[in-house]
Amino acid sequence: MGGNKMSEVFQTFTSIHVAILTVSDTRTVETDTGGLLIRELVESAGLTVSSYTIVRDTASEIQHQLNEWLNSDAIHTILITGGTGISRRDVTIEAVDPLYEKKIEGFGELFRYLSYVEDVGSKAMISRASGGTIGDKVVFLLPGSRAAIRLAMTKLILPELPHIYFELTKHQQSRV
Repeated sequence: MGGNKMSEVFQTFTSIHVAILTVSDTRTVETDTGGLLIRELVESAGLTVSSYTIVRDTASEIQHQLNEWLNSDAIHTILITGGTGISRRDVTIEAVDPLYEKKIEGFGELFRYLSYVEDVGSKAMISRASGGTIGDKVVFLLPGSRAAIRLAMTKLILPELPHIYFELTKHQQSRV
């Protein structure tokens, strides 16, 4: 990518609007430390948090909120935390995976590798964290653990988000 294009990417980075969804049957706004950490990391990167909410761990509630944000021009990136494990109540993957138009396989692979090496060792194999695109939006599904959130956000998502945003919107930018 040429110098001018890359500078355009970083100029638009600060205009990226993020929605944060916490999936939990027990968390409240006051106890949602994972959602709060995502907010802090997003805002410290100079991005805007346009929406935040908590839904119960049911496919219908997850899909309802996701569809609301997918239909909003004010949201560019959707970060979902919780419900990515292997217990019966963990249904985030089942709710979102079928909606991906393009799955970002490398995100889940790299996240599990980094989790194995830097955080939880062999427990990383049961993480089902994933990412993909739906229309011109990128969606990342993260575990609920603060350590996992910090790892995903600082090592993978935030460093790559300007490029992802550029790739998803370059067809719109060329029309302007």
